[in-house]
Amino acid sequence: MSTRSTEVRLAARPHGWPTAETFEFAETEIPDPGPGQVLVRNLLMSVDPYMRGRMDDRESYVAPFEVGKALEGGAVGEVVASGDERIKPGTVVLHGLGWRDYALLDARHVNPVDPSVAPLGAYLGVLGMPGLTAYAGLFETAEFKPGDVVFVSSAAGAVGQVVGQLAKLKGAGRVIGSAGSAAKVAYLTDELGFDAGFDYHDGPVRDLLGAAAPDGIDVYFDNVGGEHLEAAIGAMRVHGRITICGMISVYNATAPTPAPRNLPMMISKRLTMRGMLVRDHAKLQGRFLAEVAPLLADGSLRNRETVHEGLAQAPEAFLAMLRGDGVGKHLIRIAS
Repeated sequence: MSTRSTEVRLAARPHGWPTAETFEFAETEIPDPGPGQVLVRNLLMSVDPYMRGRMDDRESYVAPFEVGKALEGGAVGEVVASGDERIKPGTVVLHGLGWRDYALLDARHVNPVDPSVAPLGAYLGVLGMPGLTAYAGLFETAEFKPGDVVFVSSAAGAVGQVVGQLAKLKGAGRVIGSAGSAAKVAYLTDELGFDAGFDYHDGPVRDLLGAAAPDGIDVYFDNVGGEHLEAAIGAMRVHGRITICGMISVYNATAPTPAPRNLPMMISKRLTMRGMLVRDHAKLQGRFLAEVAPLLADGSLRNRETVHEGLAQAPEAFLAMLRGDGVGKHLIRIAS
């Protein structure tokens, strides 16, 4: 017996921005699970900025996607057949084989989740990899302290919206966020409790940040790079800390991009700038969930998602995420 499934494959490596031609759909037959395996019908899948790097054939912290093979990424689905007595059919699980209708996985590579505790999308967002990224990047990498003035770029995105709120909840002196539209800035200040925000299209980021944080910043959580990073270095107080989580502004560049032109300020200000990968912080998972899940449940931590309907929309959802369309975590509802 087998199950017929649709999957999204990498058709060609992009040069610069991915296009619709970067992706292709294929039908495949998935066998029934053998011993120690489970067959999962995917319900929701995630698209994330790191996936763009995996489309390039270059050495990195994770292997590149293979041309002609299915893409991968976070997904939540229902076990429909199991060759492992510990995981029964009907169990809802989190795993790493999105971009397809059905996934055959080693049972060791799925994590059961409870739909009664939080909506399924939360396990791919605020309670999942983006949430843990925000938590670890703020508290461990940036060594946040109460009273810090915190600046977050791409603050209305899946990671940024959590960073800013956690900083406020833990006693930040001031939280500033940048975003790509007036509506997103209003979301930051009116719904999430940021003290200030600005649309980076409205002028030089240096000037906009200077107006929002006239006394400087202590922590910068970088999701963008480029002009934002240069502006943050300029605004940093002595002994400021920078977490480099992402640099989405340069992911689709076709030529080397200039480094911030004010790096010598890192010497005079005695700054610390550290890159981070969430997988290095797995030990924080228990503490993260114990602290953040109750905040989400009681409404102290707000969360917004942009949901695209159907696997056929996955390529456009990925491109929309890269463009900065929508608010919060981008998800694709594959089935219900």
